[in-house]
Amino acid sequence: MVAIGFHASHEQHSPRELLAAVRLAEAVGFDEAMCSDHLAPWTRAQGHSGHAWSWLGAALASTTMPFGLVTAPGQRYHPVIAAQAIGTLAQMFPDRFWAALGSGEALNEHVTGDGWPDKPRRQRRLRESADAIRGLLAGERVDVSGEIVVHDARVWSRPEAPVPLVGAAVSAETAAWVADWADGLITVGADPEGTAEVLARYRDAGGRGPARLQVHVSLGRTDDEALAVARDQWAHCGVPAELMWELENPEDYERLAEVTDEALHQDVVISASASAMADRIAALAEGFDHVYIHHVGKDQATFLRRCENELLPALRRAL
Repeated sequence: MVAIGFHASHEQHSPRELLAAVRLAEAVGFDEAMCSDHLAPWTRAQGHSGHAWSWLGAALASTTMPFGLVTAPGQRYHPVIAAQAIGTLAQMFPDRFWAALGSGEALNEHVTGDGWPDKPRRQRRLRESADAIRGLLAGERVDVSGEIVVHDARVWSRPEAPVPLVGAAVSAETAAWVADWADGLITVGADPEGTAEVLARYRDAGGRGPARLQVHVSLGRTDDEALAVARDQWAHCGVPAELMWELENPEDYERLAEVTDEALHQDVVISASASAMADRIAALAEGFDHVYIHHVGKDQATFLRRCENELLPALRRAL
């Protein structure tokens, strides 16, 4: 049975608003939740970016659901600090926390002043970080001298059971690459062929563990309203794909985004019909073990009430 999760977008809502949203998400019937880990929003219209790790402690303490996040160790977070944060949350909330590791975006990482590496170097850095974090969580003393530097590090407060370290991949090529080290896969998409290819490449490369899918949606009272919400809040999806990981500021995304209806529909499931949206999500999630729904609009409470009465029942029938 596919677990249905709620995605908490730190870029778009204050930490207090998001805490209320995940409590409501559990109350209306979501099975689990995940969140982003940004230092800056994609655009100024989104307007927020709270500290995900601080928030996760409160969110886990305020609910009974499992949680995860997508994070990028290696630059903004030294992998030893990332391992300590993961270990602390998992020790406090056994079997309720997972972390997905990705290579990151300059939007969040450039603030350290270090140069932004090219993709091959970012992948080497991510692999070194993932290996270091896994060793630290297992109680090992870790030294690394490569794309990252770790000197005789240990994490002293650790969970009793291993924490899943999931590989984050947008492309099929990256999915095949993370298969070598990850305990599972997470990807994002609104195209069934694309999500199927990412999952297939991960499995074909020997990828193990659960597969997770994040889906951006905009559910409105009318199709036009749903499209307008997506245009306001998810305009950065119109940035050329090769630049998505390279830009440093929200203003850069606003300047380069070509916000067409086609671009929005390629990135976001947009509809006024909860049943039609459920069918689209079910088609995207075929073969996945978890699906996380992210409503890109600001009004999370109205969306969640429609989930309770319309979207979640329809989605559970469709999955």
